[in-house]
Amino acid sequence: MKTNLQLQLDVRDELEYEPAVDPAEIGVTAANDGIVSLTGKVKSYAEKWAAVHAAERVERVRVVVDEIKVELLSPFERTDEDIARAVLNALKWDVLVPEERIKVHVEHGWIILKGTVDYKHEQIAVENAIRNMAGVKGITNHIKVTPVATPSEVKTKIENAMRRAAELDAHKIQVDVRGAKVILRGKVRSWAERNAAERAAWSAPGVTEVEDDLLIAA
Repeated sequence: MKTNLQLQLDVRDELEYEPAVDPAEIGVTAANDGIVSLTGKVKSYAEKWAAVHAAERVERVRVVVDEIKVELLSPFERTDEDIARAVLNALKWDVLVPEERIKVHVEHGWIILKGTVDYKHEQIAVENAIRNMAGVKGITNHIKVTPVATPSEVKTKIENAMRRAAELDAHKIQVDVRGAKVILRGKVRSWAERNAAERAAWSAPGVTEVEDDLLIAA
């Protein structure tokens, strides 16, 4: 079993391996229960996002506490009006985004997204389209996924998707659907496998909430 020090070193190594991250000013601490905390500062929101997801990829990491601050360099600072205009243009040109259903608010470099979509991947696509923009300090995604399928249809689609996924041991995962909410139970071998299970659940039509009760085996 990995010690806290080994887990800390593994996360540090992953941050150094991630090309989108400069780990020089990022601090890493690890606790016995798999909780990893990231502190320090980065030059963009895109780098902050990449650092958090790099930590999540490491084996035995269960929770990432993100305390990284975004400190923009002067060449990348933008007014809220400039950011808002750039966001609307980006959404308009992204074929995966139903841009007419999305509302955008920008305050001090922080983007707040609202609206409704039919699929989780559309909600994610909106954020992906704007994450790397200059001047962005953070994103709050309040876009809602509206239900469009029955619970039995959702359950069947998710279970079939999990059986097709090479990275998942599907028979160890139980899927429970209550309305538009999906509950996942069972055991997985890593954070990456847990993410794959969540992705399969979110990919079903009409899913508005996924409760992940999966345990990562030691």
